[in-house]
Amino acid sequence: MESNSGPKDSGKSLTTVLITVTGLDKPGVTKALMAALSTQDVNLLDVEQVVIRGRLTLGVLVTTSGDAEAVQDVVEQAMASVGIDVAVEVGAETVGQPPSSHAVVLLGSPVTPQAFSAVATELADQGGNIDSIRGIADYPLTGLELMVSVQGRADVAADAALRKGLATVASRHAVDIAVERGGLARRAKRLIVFDVDSTLIQGEVIEMLAAHAGREAEVAAVTERAMRGELDFSESLHQRVAALAGLDASVVDEVAASLELTPGARTTIRTLHRLGYHCGLVSGGFRQVIDGLAHELELDFVRANTLEIVDGRLTGRVIGEVVDRPGKARALRSFADQVGVPVEQTVAVGDGANDIDMLSVAGLGIAFNAKPALREVADAALNHPFLDAVLFILGVTRDEIEAADAADGVLRRVPLE
Repeated sequence: MESNSGPKDSGKSLTTVLITVTGLDKPGVTKALMAALSTQDVNLLDVEQVVIRGRLTLGVLVTTSGDAEAVQDVVEQAMASVGIDVAVEVGAETVGQPPSSHAVVLLGSPVTPQAFSAVATELADQGGNIDSIRGIADYPLTGLELMVSVQGRADVAADAALRKGLATVASRHAVDIAVERGGLARRAKRLIVFDVDSTLIQGEVIEMLAAHAGREAEVAAVTERAMRGELDFSESLHQRVAALAGLDASVVDEVAASLELTPGARTTIRTLHRLGYHCGLVSGGFRQVIDGLAHELELDFVRANTLEIVDGRLTGRVIGEVVDRPGKARALRSFADQVGVPVEQTVAVGDGANDIDMLSVAGLGIAFNAKPALREVADAALNHPFLDAVLFILGVTRDEIEAADAADGVLRRVPLE
């Protein structure tokens, strides 16, 4: 018995037929279309479908060695029977689509048509074509992912020009735009490290400690200079820690208990663990303050400074190697070596000038509500106060996050102010 498996290679020329179905989404549309095609001598080449707010667009590309007009007739009759519009193009080109060269993630609250138009204009001006668009988030930000092909963008300088142009658009329209190379490399990330102060948590630990000594304003001024890159971090650290001399060690525990995570931090870590990421903290802060948090979040690595405590009081000094700007980069490399991950497959997230080396070393460096010195070298900059936006840059959608949370019984949306 001979099966009806589509057109055979019998020397006959093949005709391509592109079928585009649109209308209100309802059960049975795809079934009706495929049932109609199964009566014809056709092979499927490509199928794409999207549903936006109940509106269906379904594209099917086929080849036939038979009567293309007959294919068109049966398809039009089938779609009429289910009340769906259809357009049929006989002789459509079948040129293969190479993988997109870049992924561009657009985040905003809101994303306006003006912002999207500016992004599209900038891409076009730089020779880019938008291959596909999908929504990836509706909470706490609106997120859109554009897969883009940019010709002749195979070097670092060209990528930098693309990022610079889109960064200008982001600044003008109050949105965040991340640009990453497309392909397998984007999906190969396996290790992520976070700065702590003003990144994973809200506020600066050393300023919280200094508040107990009545010197918060003085210490905060030094911190600000260091984060802007105006003061060597190691020097600034010693200046600020000196202000803590004489404090009772119990203050460290009080501050540790008062730490507030950045909105979205738990969701971010939880989701990254589900994806198999190794997660760590690299901080210019203090182990005694953040170790408990790292344990609670089940993080794999922690690298931070250690406060010297003698006879139950802070001496105003740190002991051991200082985790400064170069030290953060060394920590990232060390973590990667421990788990056998190339640095190209790492992600670093931070906010200050002392994170520059770490973000520069990482395969993907993300500046989170960062100082200008860091934004200039980062691969992506996030200026909204939600850490889970990091997941959207990595290509994870809000629907995927919430489906996993629902399965674990932890799904909730906190009302936004």
